[in-house]
Amino acid sequence: MSALFQPLQVGALTLPNRILMAPLTRCRAEDDHVPGDLMATHYAQRASAGLLIAEATMAMEGNSAFWHEPGIHSAAQVGGWKHVTDAVHKAGGRIFLQVWHGGRACHPLLNDGAQPVAPSALPIRNDEVHTPEGKKPYVTPRALADDELPGIVAGFRHAAENALAAGFDGIEVHGANGYLLDEFLRDGSNTRSGPYGGPIENRARLMLEVLDACVGVWGAGRVGLRLSPLNSYNDMRDSDPVGLITWMAQRLNDYPLAYLHVMRGDFFGQQKGDVVTPARAHYKGVLIGNMGYTPQEAASAIESGQLDAVAFGTAFLANPDLPARIKAGASLNKPHPATFYSPGPEGYTDYPFMQ
Repeated sequence: MSALFQPLQVGALTLPNRILMAPLTRCRAEDDHVPGDLMATHYAQRASAGLLIAEATMAMEGNSAFWHEPGIHSAAQVGGWKHVTDAVHKAGGRIFLQVWHGGRACHPLLNDGAQPVAPSALPIRNDEVHTPEGKKPYVTPRALADDELPGIVAGFRHAAENALAAGFDGIEVHGANGYLLDEFLRDGSNTRSGPYGGPIENRARLMLEVLDACVGVWGAGRVGLRLSPLNSYNDMRDSDPVGLITWMAQRLNDYPLAYLHVMRGDFFGQQKGDVVTPARAHYKGVLIGNMGYTPQEAASAIESGQLDAVAFGTAFLANPDLPARIKAGASLNKPHPATFYSPGPEGYTDYPFMQ
């Protein structure tokens, strides 16, 4: 496992190990999407990660997709996150914030009746969303006009500024899992014409404009990007996921990013393919892998040079001291899915540390 415990330079940061915590939506924010003491405890418990990537956080007001997810668009939210980052830094950790727009995955019952927005008026099918009135079908979104997109970019820029004020070490732009930027990127959800539709260079335009804005706030080496070319979550498809990641990996070399974070598979196993190999072949910067890696597989991927680090999701959810457990060869706590999104400390801050 020694490869997992080598330091790694990620942009402006030196990570003490290559065991990262993936962004995990846990729906523990308080009223008005403000992070509270419980979230501070949760992240501080996991500060031994090489890097913590905090959960999907609303860049802009009125785009809730999870009911109790955090935001970074108000002064109260900035203050709540400052409490979190202070706790993580006091525990010796490093933390990025994942900034996010829910796109068509949002619902009017979560957003004062507002219709969700998307690149095209295509709803998420065959799934439901949790709302204050129980689970409801997704609604048909409104297609954004081209002249509205500068406002989206400005919203991400403001979120980046607020994350800086909240004491984060950097940000990760959420370009994955069927949310707004990913909806523009993949041709199964983007059927528009014009400068933001059609060929990949147009579909990627909004994501790249957001990256430009965020790098403009944070500078070189403090902004990462997460992509999921294969994941069908939120009713997503692309006709050529390997071609998509190949084009993106080449294009992203033009940006001074901290890293590229690639989800290698599909939650539902509907779409298959190898997107890690072309990402490694074409992207010159730090490449992070994610989705279902065991510690052994992660160490092998790093040792072979296929990846530079691995982000662990449910393993870190259930094991606050995951690096220590891996190093000791100790058994891992099993996660409890019934408490992934429930309120309170159960299944959140009560997983035991290694004795």
